[in-house]
Amino acid sequence: METVTVVINGEKKEYKAGTIYKELADEYQSQYRDDIVLVQIDERLKELSKKVKDGKTVKFITAKDKAGRKVYRRSMTLMMQKAIFNLSSDEGIGVRVQHSISQGYFCRLTKGVPSQEYLDKIKDEMRRICKADLPIKKWNAPTEMVLDLCRQWNMPDKEKLFHYRRNSRVNVYEIDGYYDYYYGYMVPSTGYLKYFDLKLYEDGFVLMFPDKDSKAVAEFKPSHKLFTVLEEAAKWGEMLECGTLGAFNDAITHGRGRDIMLVHEALMEKKIGEIAEEIVENHDTKFVMIAGPSSSGKTTFSHRLSIQLIAHGVKPHPIGLDDFYLDRAKCPVDENGKYDFECLESLDIELFNDVMQRLMAGERVQMPKFNFMTGKSEKGEFLQLKEDEVLVIEGIHGLNDQLSYTLPSQSKYKIYISALTQLNIDEHNSLPTTDGRLIRRIVRDARTRGTSAKQTIAMWESVRRGEEKHIFPFQDDANVMFNSALIYELAVLKPYAEAQLFAIERDCPEYIEAKRLLKFLDYVLPIPVEGIPTNSIIREFIGGSCFPV
Repeated sequence: METVTVVINGEKKEYKAGTIYKELADEYQSQYRDDIVLVQIDERLKELSKKVKDGKTVKFITAKDKAGRKVYRRSMTLMMQKAIFNLSSDEGIGVRVQHSISQGYFCRLTKGVPSQEYLDKIKDEMRRICKADLPIKKWNAPTEMVLDLCRQWNMPDKEKLFHYRRNSRVNVYEIDGYYDYYYGYMVPSTGYLKYFDLKLYEDGFVLMFPDKDSKAVAEFKPSHKLFTVLEEAAKWGEMLECGTLGAFNDAITHGRGRDIMLVHEALMEKKIGEIAEEIVENHDTKFVMIAGPSSSGKTTFSHRLSIQLIAHGVKPHPIGLDDFYLDRAKCPVDENGKYDFECLESLDIELFNDVMQRLMAGERVQMPKFNFMTGKSEKGEFLQLKEDEVLVIEGIHGLNDQLSYTLPSQSKYKIYISALTQLNIDEHNSLPTTDGRLIRRIVRDARTRGTSAKQTIAMWESVRRGEEKHIFPFQDDANVMFNSALIYELAVLKPYAEAQLFAIERDCPEYIEAKRLLKFLDYVLPIPVEGIPTNSIIREFIGGSCFPV
């Protein structure tokens, strides 16, 4: 009898040829608190339905791991679609997955607005499907065949998407006669999908997932401000007739790329002008506080907002919170003994408040200037704030009132900025906003810092942890949220990002993420950079900005 040998947790194990990874996962599941949903083989992810390969090292991926959480969410969404299909197929009611919100996906029915009664029926059907433990089958089919099936399934967005697919074949998933394409891997069967909830919200509902604890559904905490911004982005996409990648590719092939670029830049400038007008109308505002996660385009936004403020008769003075760092020797350290430059305590809070109080009183103040080479605070230029002037303060803790605790609340206008994705992949596959920011950062770091894509990906999880701790908890305290994502930016970033991602070797831990991003970018048609305004936020990442960035 033929056998295969693998290494699991440092131990060599022998199995019968033809064994699938699910059998190994079942054998070792008792050693893991969280459900095993994938395996990693030589820096590549494999579904549990795949046959065991000889001579490989097997690493189990659980629903608590980053890749495992994505698998769980993707599979749960397919199960939800199957439930709605079972309940509503005669009426032709389907569902569209629109965007992420509150550890879940905001969804709309293709016909009508859901009631609580209907939502309860969906939940009951999802529980029934989960209990039945139906297999989730993967079929590899010719792309042309899937194109025809998309027409039959009334999935026009997927039909457009596959029109631009270069590969001759495509993977389709099935649950008991219901088929769909998904961008990524799935669990082997519906029995894995025990933890979920559905919550009515606005004119749709939210499919809720587990958060850090893979065995408990996250608390439903929707941000109405964030939802409003996401809805505005969706409406801009509809207005430009390119709310999905396939539709945007259509626009490029029909020569509308430049028009979309210019219209979206105009919409963004109009939005910045409205923010400036609101700041000016509030005569008590002296401090414009700007914060947002990495690669949101904060620097370019600050410059463009300053120009709009000048146009409205108010002179802005840009202030960077980095200049208020404590001397490096006084900076707190994290649990690993390394300097924690992202925590609030790394800033000289007392100095910041003293300087701001004196500026607000009209005094002439010598500003601090942090020397990153020496790691020490130095004396900077003098500044005096006049009646028709404001400070534009940009930094990670700008929205945290513990930073500016002595300043009157009415004197602060807070802006949260993030690149909240404008496009969805198709009807049922949304594009995570973090992916857009990561692609931006890969391009910028390679150009301005000589940092490879491998290095950027390696540090990304640490960057994300800092954002979740220091930025996201305060986003709802902002007076306004600004979406810095551009509907055309992926088409511009694609050539730059691909060149960096292809440089990551196959035996690197970062290769898994690089491969995932490359697979996604393969759907995007590129457009030339000529014609992009020099004040565009995307110029902060690809170069050619008229601002010092």
